[in-house]
Amino acid sequence: MEKSPGFSSEPDVSLSPPPPDDDDASSACSDELLGSQSRRWLAELMAADEPGEPGSDTAVNGERIAVGRDGLFVDYHFPLGELEMKAGVKWKRPKEMCRSPQFTVDGASRLDVRQGKLSDCWLLSAIASLAVHQTLLRKVVPPGQSFQGGYNGSFVFRFWQYGQWEDVRIDDLLPTYGNELLYLSSPEKREFWSSLLEKAYAKLKGGYRALDMGFPHEAMVDMTGGVAEVLSVAVLPRELPAFLAELLAKGALINCANTQGPLEYRNDLGIMFRHAYSLTAVEKVQTTYGPVDLVRILNPWGNTEWLGPWSDRDGPEWNTVSADEQKRLHRIRREDGEFWMSVSDFRQNFETMEVCHLADLQNDASVQPWSCAMHHGTWVPRVSAGGSPKGGWFWQNPQFGLVLSPGEHRSSETPTRCAFILALMQKHQRRRGIDLSIALHIYPAPHEGTHLSPDDLSKLRPAMSSSYYSSRREVVLRGHLSPGRYVIIPSTAEPNQQGAFLLRVLTEQSHAATPAQRPAERDLTSITAQPHYPHQAALPSIKAMMQLFKKHCNKRGFCKPHHLHSLLTEAIQGGVLAGSEKNLALEHCKSLVVLMDSQGIAQLTWMEFQALWDKIRTWTDIFLAYDKNKTQRLEYKEVGPALKAAGIVVDDLVMQLVGLRYTEPDMTISYPGFLYLVMKLESMIHKFHAYDMVGMGCISLNYTQWLHMTIYN
Repeated sequence: MEKSPGFSSEPDVSLSPPPPDDDDASSACSDELLGSQSRRWLAELMAADEPGEPGSDTAVNGERIAVGRDGLFVDYHFPLGELEMKAGVKWKRPKEMCRSPQFTVDGASRLDVRQGKLSDCWLLSAIASLAVHQTLLRKVVPPGQSFQGGYNGSFVFRFWQYGQWEDVRIDDLLPTYGNELLYLSSPEKREFWSSLLEKAYAKLKGGYRALDMGFPHEAMVDMTGGVAEVLSVAVLPRELPAFLAELLAKGALINCANTQGPLEYRNDLGIMFRHAYSLTAVEKVQTTYGPVDLVRILNPWGNTEWLGPWSDRDGPEWNTVSADEQKRLHRIRREDGEFWMSVSDFRQNFETMEVCHLADLQNDASVQPWSCAMHHGTWVPRVSAGGSPKGGWFWQNPQFGLVLSPGEHRSSETPTRCAFILALMQKHQRRRGIDLSIALHIYPAPHEGTHLSPDDLSKLRPAMSSSYYSSRREVVLRGHLSPGRYVIIPSTAEPNQQGAFLLRVLTEQSHAATPAQRPAERDLTSITAQPHYPHQAALPSIKAMMQLFKKHCNKRGFCKPHHLHSLLTEAIQGGVLAGSEKNLALEHCKSLVVLMDSQGIAQLTWMEFQALWDKIRTWTDIFLAYDKNKTQRLEYKEVGPALKAAGIVVDDLVMQLVGLRYTEPDMTISYPGFLYLVMKLESMIHKFHAYDMVGMGCISLNYTQWLHMTIYN
């Protein structure tokens, strides 16, 4: 999500000169490279006179945690970014900002969210939607935490990750400028639950900088364990109020946005372009002229509201609504970011809608959520990775049986059909450096409890399928089918691609999706437990790489391009790719550094290098697999299939440009050149997705953003 004009009113925080660099490559780094920069900065920022030595620890609920000089918890592993280290920025605990800090004031609500200097309205929109459902909020924000009894400087939040809830512990040191919070804050100055929640999510994702731009539906999934999908407002049902009411009745969280206007502008009626709003209610309002359908919208900025009909400021339409009716709607006439608008105006001013469908809300009597069944699976090359239906191995993909029967909560539009939602999530794809293109297919089951054979699939047509293969983290298929037995087949676009996935099936009754066994099913345990990784014969182990990193980085624990050049040269020399280091240029290393650099300072921490090394190992496997004649070079005809194996599919024109720009005179690509090419393509694809807020396939950039994107890569 991009920055908007409201940021111009924030205080100017100038960057202090960087400390002098020490490029003694022979010096050793800290024993624990991960988080060393964070520990050093936090140790400097902590200024307490109480007894106790920094770096000591204590026990909290059986867990050993570090404490500072004042005896309060210090999260030395929290990753710091460039903005938090600028001149004038001070990290303070809430007790240093006000006399009597409170975790919540009169409970947590959707109005406790005000955006700061991060472009994370996508996250704030999800938090605001979450606050509407106290049951959900209590799962993410465990109750009983406060700044009073038992306070020790630490707070715990919980986030959903691939089917499990994970605890994230943080300290309450928050970045401030002029004694004002730099990032998310509450209008109530004494209240800090939302600011601390933002910090915990930042820790989960790799720091505050990782929250700059993103997708509201991904944040909602991480905070609810729900299933999210992106819808176009233009194709929503004609009876939109009933459709929205049905979604909200099932506990769905809804965000909306207008993505067509120029960046950092708003339309004439106050709606920001490329900015995430929350839709929190739909109501039929009684007026003196008859009923009118309204929706309630929240801007997470806490201001900049709708200026058209039914606006808080000048909406004369409210004069036709009785005081009792306005009280029923909890209408508040102030600039708090929350406003009402008609359904017709909603259609005209919003283009996309993100819906997070929820399950596991049994304790909330106000909603009727979906039932959810989950199954973890893997695509194993030559075993269970058959690719798309266009190939001859589609039947090899994992298959899951599903039985649908009409239930108590049938759809009002299709009473004789069963509603369902399927969600296929690829696991840890960013960590692996590969975004697989994935899709879902549903086939009628001709026999009870059978696995569909090649012969079965040749005779059957799918009952429903994804419209296209997508490289996003999760693809969703929602619809209605007649009662009966079906088979769900998740697949990748290309055969023989390695990957793990989570399949979730949401139904109106508790139907489990169960794996369909093949006849004489092979035991996959030995195959998956001992995969063949060619890079093991070409590259050092991660333990050896840590020693090389210590050897070649500077004293402050950073790896610059010339450090990386020396490091990779030594790493390549000892394996089957020995000799390829001669083709490794400093320019390659400059690009690898800036494309992985998360702080915009042209140098890598150990954590960032480790992420790069994970990518290099994966891409080395691919390079060695497609280097058929073992020349340590890929021929031009091998490059396209190798890119596909890396999860990157390009058209013929791009391949022609690859041939012109990245190949040697003999139309081959060396091993270092291949690493550089894949890194460049992956980085540019990720940057595009970051600006393509809800996946519409087009983006808007201003002049400065365009220059930054094209020059610094």
